[in-house]
Amino acid sequence: MCGRYASTRSPQDLARLFRVDDWRPEETLAPNWNVAPTNDVWAVLERTRRDREEGAPPARELRPLRWGLVPSWAKDPGAGARMINARVETVHEKPAFRRAFTRRRCLLPADGFYEWQQVEDPATGRTRKQPYFIHPEDGRVMALAGLYEYWRDPDVEQDDDPAAWLTTCTIITTEATDAAGRVHPRMPLALDPGHYDAWLDPHHDDPVGLRALLGRPADGRLNVRPVSTAVNNVRNNGPRLVEEATP
Repeated sequence: MCGRYASTRSPQDLARLFRVDDWRPEETLAPNWNVAPTNDVWAVLERTRRDREEGAPPARELRPLRWGLVPSWAKDPGAGARMINARVETVHEKPAFRRAFTRRRCLLPADGFYEWQQVEDPATGRTRKQPYFIHPEDGRVMALAGLYEYWRDPDVEQDDDPAAWLTTCTIITTEATDAAGRVHPRMPLALDPGHYDAWLDPHHDDPVGLRALLGRPADGRLNVRPVSTAVNNVRNNGPRLVEEATP
């Protein structure tokens, strides 16, 4: 699974890297070295907007979404905390994800992600969880394949009230490859840049074609390094969390 990651690039950088058409300066997120479930995260998505001329191509947007997908049919938003990941093997058929898979896909930019491994503490002889930071060797951004969904709060009367809608997302995971597999059997699935356009296209609704885009994680060569157990606490943040530490 992917339960924690780092995302520290500015919205200006992300808008340039992903060729974004629309980003609202009033929507901003601080750099986050310890992204946790239910946090707001940056997402790149495409929508056919009503304020554009008929026949205009979908607009590519950079938006903050809450991590942990809440299905549109959920009774309350609490379900999102359990749906931070969607397995690539079943994402097209699970009731919580299959509609978003064909209609609402996104990219979630990340510097890298954390995984934990059981290790023996030589001082005590006991086992403990050692965190590792896994990231591309070349430092490029990882575009994690994701889905997003809208949830309508029944307690808010007006549809045009911003509080009426909650937009949430999930990360698609796959079998771990390369260095990541030495730490954990699963990893987030990063898309190849050549697949960004097809993945984001809201008119592309063929499950077979979409699954073909997810055949192999485009993570490049990954670097794995042990980091401080300070990352275990979601209240801790800062660049020190990704610095190499003695395991």
